[in-house]
Amino acid sequence: MLRAPFAVRSLSALVIFAVLVTVSSGADVPIPTPPTVDARAFLVVDYRTDKTLAALDPDARMEPASLTKLMTAYIVFQELAGGKLKLQDQVVVSEHAWRSEGSRTFIELGKPVSVELLILGMVVQSGNDATIALAERIAGTEETFAQLMNANAKRLGMLGTHFENSSGLPSPNHYTTARDMSLLAIALIRDFPQYYKYFSVREFEYNGIKQQNRNGLLGRDSSIDGLKTGHTDSAGFCLVTSALRDGMRVVSVVLGSKSFKGREDASGALINYAFTFYDTKLVAKSGARLASAPVWKAATTPVDVGVNDDLYITLPRSASGDIKTTVDVRPKLIAPLSRNDDIGVLHVVAGSQTLATVPVHPLTPIAQGGWWRRLIDTIRLWFA
Repeated sequence: MLRAPFAVRSLSALVIFAVLVTVSSGADVPIPTPPTVDARAFLVVDYRTDKTLAALDPDARMEPASLTKLMTAYIVFQELAGGKLKLQDQVVVSEHAWRSEGSRTFIELGKPVSVELLILGMVVQSGNDATIALAERIAGTEETFAQLMNANAKRLGMLGTHFENSSGLPSPNHYTTARDMSLLAIALIRDFPQYYKYFSVREFEYNGIKQQNRNGLLGRDSSIDGLKTGHTDSAGFCLVTSALRDGMRVVSVVLGSKSFKGREDASGALINYAFTFYDTKLVAKSGARLASAPVWKAATTPVDVGVNDDLYITLPRSASGDIKTTVDVRPKLIAPLSRNDDIGVLHVVAGSQTLATVPVHPLTPIAQGGWWRRLIDTIRLWFA
């Protein structure tokens, strides 16, 4: 429906992050506190809106262990998407990669191995040797590759993270936070959907050796399709997980569990909590007509109004059926109008709570009319 004049707020984010509120058509239904789990820190967020659904010390500085390999994978996928690297490219394994400590893919010194096999070794087996081989193929040395890692971390808003190596071996200045790992996981899923499939591979074979994915949740819950495990003595057991149920995706980060089973149980409990008590709805679809309004001095009128990007809202399930939208369109729109012009506001509410206020735009450009149309409308505007 169309309403009176307003002040337009300009927002540039692809998705508007709604405030979580407990609202229902009847009495308020409180949401239980998140489960107590085996973890020093954790965070569960909605993938579409990045809303926090459960958290414990999400900004505490922690060791990432092999969760580091998520950033290495991000850069490898960048190179693949940009055409600088191909899955079938052969990489000769250096002595530095071959002699790496910790988990291994058992690649052989001096023997060419495909990029795709190294990706599987890094993601599924968490092989440090495969990871370092990829880093050296891209940047020449692991030290140079770490600079790329930190540059990407900064670009993605990972303000509490610093990398010193590609694999996650302990180092005094190698650290992250649960919040930063959630940002990285979301970026991997969003930016490289064509390569996300590697995180759900259960096993692969190399040189006659079958290597199993260390993420046991892949076999426990069919909705879970990634991402990565990590472990060192000092970091404890870590796990970044993503699950998709009925169109809603959540990302869970668990850091510092005491055991392999502890990190899986913690992640599973937190994911179930998020899906049980929260819901994410598509409120307005990009390009869909939400309203129409007359345009002065235009070649065509009225103009259809909508949002440029899909708008999702996350809120408690008890309130998810109460979402309502209204559109305020600015009075006296005058041509020309471009697709990016802010010409109004979409209000999203549940009960008495405002969840989001989003700019709306013309769904098609509106050109000026001829001289006669402009003259007539100029005169009419004097009396409007």
